[in-house]
Amino acid sequence: MNSRVDALIREMTLPEKLAQLFGVWVGASDEGAEVAPYQHDMKETVDLDALLPDGLGQLTRPFGTVPVDPALGALSLMRTQARIAASNRFGIPALAHEECLAGFAAWGATAYPVPLSWGATFDPALVREMAAAIGRDLRSVGVHQGLAPVLDVVRDARWGRVEETIGEDPYLVGTIATAYVQGLESAGIVATLKHFAGYSASRAGRNLAPVGMGARERADVILPPFEMAVRESGVRSVMHAYTDTDGIPSAADERLLTGLLRDTWGFTGTVVADYFGIAFLKNLHGVAGTYGEAAGTALAAGVDVELPTVQAFGAPLREAVEAGRVPEELVDRAVRRVLLQKAELGLLDLDWSPVPPVLRNADTGADTGAGPAAALRGTVDLDPPANRQLARRVAERAIVLLRNDGILPLGPGPGQGTGQAAPRRIALVGPNADIPTAVLGCYSFPVHVGGQHPDSPLGIELPTLYEALRAEFPDAEIDVAPGTGIDDGTTGGFAEAVALAREADLVIAALGDRAGLFGRGTSGEGCDAESLVLPGAQQPLLDALLDSGTPVVTVLLAGRPYALGRAADEAAAVLQSFFPGEAGTGALAAVLSGRAAPSGRLPVSVPRRPGAQPSTYLAARLGHAGEVSSIDPTPAFGFGHGLTYTTFEWTGLEVENAAAATDGTFRLALTVQNTGGRAGTEVVQLYLHDPVASVVQPVQRLIGYVRLDLAPGERRRIGVSVPADLASFTGAAGVRIVEPGDLELRLSASSTEPRLTARVRLTGPVRQLDHRRRLHADFELR
Repeated sequence: MNSRVDALIREMTLPEKLAQLFGVWVGASDEGAEVAPYQHDMKETVDLDALLPDGLGQLTRPFGTVPVDPALGALSLMRTQARIAASNRFGIPALAHEECLAGFAAWGATAYPVPLSWGATFDPALVREMAAAIGRDLRSVGVHQGLAPVLDVVRDARWGRVEETIGEDPYLVGTIATAYVQGLESAGIVATLKHFAGYSASRAGRNLAPVGMGARERADVILPPFEMAVRESGVRSVMHAYTDTDGIPSAADERLLTGLLRDTWGFTGTVVADYFGIAFLKNLHGVAGTYGEAAGTALAAGVDVELPTVQAFGAPLREAVEAGRVPEELVDRAVRRVLLQKAELGLLDLDWSPVPPVLRNADTGADTGAGPAAALRGTVDLDPPANRQLARRVAERAIVLLRNDGILPLGPGPGQGTGQAAPRRIALVGPNADIPTAVLGCYSFPVHVGGQHPDSPLGIELPTLYEALRAEFPDAEIDVAPGTGIDDGTTGGFAEAVALAREADLVIAALGDRAGLFGRGTSGEGCDAESLVLPGAQQPLLDALLDSGTPVVTVLLAGRPYALGRAADEAAAVLQSFFPGEAGTGALAAVLSGRAAPSGRLPVSVPRRPGAQPSTYLAARLGHAGEVSSIDPTPAFGFGHGLTYTTFEWTGLEVENAAAATDGTFRLALTVQNTGGRAGTEVVQLYLHDPVASVVQPVQRLIGYVRLDLAPGERRRIGVSVPADLASFTGAAGVRIVEPGDLELRLSASSTEPRLTARVRLTGPVRQLDHRRRLHADFELR
């Protein structure tokens, strides 16, 4: 394969090489209805007829740009690919990419829960299964690359893209993201790690703002998830971040994109630009005076492909190479990576066919009015029952029960006898009570693209919470009132809402976000928050409902955690869901009734006060509450928190060796028993506390976890092996080390709920580590 690619490059002209290094975005708007930053500035018209004789590297979002029937989209892509291959002298087709952050972002495709919900499951195996299903759908219609997952670690929950992240802990992010990549790649799809690196650490949580963090925060918090995925997942693409760190834009950072990613970690795939990111070196960062300079800088740093469309890597780069300002060897380096990836995908095979799997048995001949295209319409189902069932499983496992005074579940649940009677009259109040899209994140197709096409149908079934509750509680009378809008601040509906609450047996307050982009929502890309108070007048509405005298169950459909004011202590129950996808309202209703058990855990802390940001459980001692500041960042509900409908007892801690060398391993064991009357899930979380270190450390950090599904009365013995490598950190000299000294290994139900603590000691000399260090504790269920 290598020799074939090298021979091909030797035969290519410079324009033919450059053509493999950019994509084209057919049908994208430049009139302000953008789904990418500064898309409205994309004024250059791309002449495909002029480009195609030299070839084409990528096709941008053939399904995710406008609503298109999947079968017709597959037919159109097939014909476009045939045209591209026939137009260039080597017969090379393009690589087609799509967004797949919460499912394949295409009309009619399954909308799964957002990544923050993946984190809430603490279930890598389930996420891997979901990603494989997404990958099969992408592959079936002719797509080759998916632009997911996001490995940004949450540093400030005001950032609008929190919903796209997996959580605030690097180990959780790394394990869940790695599982997602493994699933996507198992279906033959090129997964893309993004955004490399530091995007989520922007100042004040503002999208695209500069990043001001030190080398150790970058090394110990931001980079580990990417390192884990590169080492363990088989990932084949990485996308650079938009932001600059300490004045160096990621797209221009050779030490990051080449020195670390390739030379140290051994990554061999392609580095692709975040949309317009190369042009941003000139337009936003000001580190290049021309598009040619921007292209040369990005290419030298290690960026191989310009997305979403040709700008800097076209004529400006050609001119710079021909003038001797950019070495052609850099072009050859990038095109070799691109062509090797195309070869892996079979796109350079002599028997390559443009016909995608879904059309292999279809008549795809010329379309004459009511011909093949009309006959194909509606024949491809990207949201089959199996997908919906999988989306439901993910949604159920991601719902987090934050608080419960005993009011939940509202019914007896399966196998529980008579149990608690369901309420006869329910007041369903709040702006997310009866909105179909309340379950969707900003990268789901109906929000991301469909919002720009209001006359187009949604393409998938999206039952509202009201409809789901009616189905779950058929004998109950359910009255609905929005009370207020998501963020309009209106209070005119409060009186009606409170009146319904007073007449009901139970209030369900449906609150949270509206996903959108660039200010069109309260959560999503470019929808950053000034504080973590609930948007609009939702907090005053919630307070009014609490004053009604009727028990209030707060249900959040949101993209980030919010401070809940009095409800954190006074609501009868609080259920947190992070945009749970198309099956989310059914999952919420099932958890409310007890037909499903809550098993999610918080991937991000829920603040008690809306203005104590940025805040994270990973803070060092001075980042926690103390006498030196009047601001208390203590959360209402900490990272990893989540209640169940049963009880668990943790006993029998054994420490096989209380001392180990700095290259050794600690071995522990404990027993967990379900001591309640219902089946339930416990998540055993292992945190490391290093009381004395040569540089400041977080008070504790997650180094492992395991989910346990236990029947009533069932107990499991768990063995845990903890390599000393997990105690490593970046020392004062900038090198990762393990130091001798005392440690605490905290076996906890959350970051705020330690259950059993093993006090151990590392002995011997300080030890230096590199990227080959061990990354995981091993859990053995006995």
